[in-house]
Order: sequence, then C-alpha cells, then structure tokens
Amino acid sequence: MTAIPGSADGGTGASRAASPVSRRMPAEWEPHRRTWMAFPPPNATFGPPDSPGLSAARAVWAQVATIISHHEPVTLVAAPGGDADEARRLVPSGVTVVERPLDDAWIRDTGPTFTVDAEAQNGHRLGAVDWTFNGWGAQQWACWDADRQLASMIAELAGAAARPSPLTNEGGGIAVDGAGTVLLTETVQRDPQRNPGWQRAQVEAELHAQLGTSHAIWLPRGLARDYDRLGTRGHVDMMAAFVRPGLVAVHHQPDPAHPDHATSRELATLLRASRDARGRSLDVVEITAPDVLEVDGGPAGYSYLNYYVANGVVVAGVFADPRDAAALDLLARLYPSRRVEPVDARVIFANGGGVHCITQQQPS
Repeated sequence: MTAIPGSADGGTGASRAASPVSRRMPAEWEPHRRTWMAFPPPNATFGPPDSPGLSAARAVWAQVATIISHHEPVTLVAAPGGDADEARRLVPSGVTVVERPLDDAWIRDTGPTFTVDAEAQNGHRLGAVDWTFNGWGAQQWACWDADRQLASMIAELAGAAARPSPLTNEGGGIAVDGAGTVLLTETVQRDPQRNPGWQRAQVEAELHAQLGTSHAIWLPRGLARDYDRLGTRGHVDMMAAFVRPGLVAVHHQPDPAHPDHATSRELATLLRASRDARGRSLDVVEITAPDVLEVDGGPAGYSYLNYYVANGVVVAGVFADPRDAAALDLLARLYPSRRVEPVDARVIFANGGGVHCITQQQPS
C-alpha cells in the first residue's frame, strides 16, 4: 500500500517572482461553477463523419460529460448543425450543448484558463486567460483557425473578463496548487515552435501575472509517448498533479525496459528536492503506471495521472489493466471526500490525451 505523506519542510527551491495579489487561479479541487467540454468533430485525429473512430471518441466524451453532470453543471461545446444534434442525443438533458465552430476537442488546451480576479470597487469577478494557441507547436496534423477563437468565446459565455496572453501555452501544460506554485515543462513553454526566444524568466513573469502564482517549478521533459505524432511535447498533466498544497502525485514507471522509467525517477527526485511558494518541501506520492509496456508498436503512454477532479467526484482513466484497481484505490485515499469514477480511457489516449485533457473547470 502506498503511504500518503503529510506536509514537511526541507528541500531546494526554484526561481520566484512577486505575485499579483489581485488574481488567483484556484486549484482544481476547489469548488466549481461548471465544467466545460468540447464534442469531437470530424478531423484528421478522430476520423471522417460516421467513422468508427469518431463514433468511439464521441461515446467516451459523452460518458465523461454524463458522469460529471451528476455532480456539477456541464456545458458541451459542439460544432453547429449535425454535430450538435449528435451531442444532444448522446448526453442527458442536464448537459447544456452550445453551438460554436471547433477544430478539435481538447478543451483543456483550447479553452480558457479561469481565474478569480479581485477588483477594488467591484469585489471578485471571474477572469479567463486566452493563451496564444498554435496547435501544440504548429504540428502538421493540427488545425486551429476555429480553436484559437474558442477561449474568448467561452469566456463570453461564462461571463468572464478575457485577457489575451502573448505566451503560447495550453492548460494541460501547467498545474497549480492554488497557493502560488505552478509546474511547467522545458519542452512545452520553451518549445521553439511555441515561444521562440523566450527565456525562463519571461515565461515565469507571464505565468505569474496571469495566474497569480509566485513560484515556478520546471520539469525537464514529459513522457516518451507525448513526443509522438499526436503528442503535446511534454504536458504536465500526463505526469504530475497537485493533490493539495505541499503534496503532488507523480507518474511512476517501474520497468527499466520502458523509456519513462528514467524520466519518472528523475521527476520524483526533482519534486522531492523542490519547495513550493510557501517554502515547504514537497511530499510526493507515486502512482504506478499500467502494466502494459507497448501499445500500437510503441512504448505505452498510459498514465493514471491524467484524471479530473470535480465537485464530489474524481473521473479517472483506466485501461483494462491489472494495475487499474490499485490506482483507483490510491486515488480514493488521496481524495477521501470524493467518489472515484473510472472511465475506459484507451480511446482518449489513442487520440492523444486523457480525461483531464477533455475537461476544463470554471471555478465558483
């Protein structure tokens, strides 16, 4: 049984900057007003209209939306016309379907990152970061003419004040603890296809200004499969997740034959040696990867870390794998006040992401 540590002091630090006290990105486990999702459209990833691949993706997206809707409101964005009609057919009436143009369905990355902003005269209001989006580093298969407009459209629907950012970034490329600390990856924010010429200090200054954070911890790289054709080149949400301030869960690959074995060991070591924004050393809980080592001729990229925390529930990806039960048990102990709901995530991962990648929280 994996022990769940408490807070402790010690370790080393990463660079810091002054935090704007008027803005904060709440942690994912804080109360939500709703969850946003996007319905898979026909494209180069999911397949043409009426294809088996597109139908399979739509079914699992709808399953995730349905589970979350039992705990909080869900708004599902779908392309106008037949796509929206199909979305309404697959989800219960409690899920609101809105029609907007879409290129893809990874709303964690194409939608806004919500913040709570304090204004001296008007109190707190909802803010939304509209990151620059260029198809995960201008990848050849990606289209983003519609998706680069999605964040501002969702912000308007949510009644949020949108803020454009010059930083090319995606929501899956960051993780926050809600108390000033942000995780990010060298191969994402400093990807020359995303932010050519940006130095660490520039990236951190923009993140801190937009998120209200004050302390950045840089991870060197992501999981191996995330550098394949449909990968994001190192998103944090495949390999690490804050559980609460001072405690982070990380991906653990125990098999030396898998390329993520060395990466996951390096990641855990780095995080254990790091401090958060309040100066505390981080406790680390390792969640062991699925037993399968190879999928579709390459190293398996399955990860239990790409889960979503909503009001009263954790939606967790599983893989019909011998280690599913242990991962679900550990998540239940990490989130004792929430129900853990498993979803077969193999179709989602086959298309380039996980449960966390297809959801985006709007905080209360």
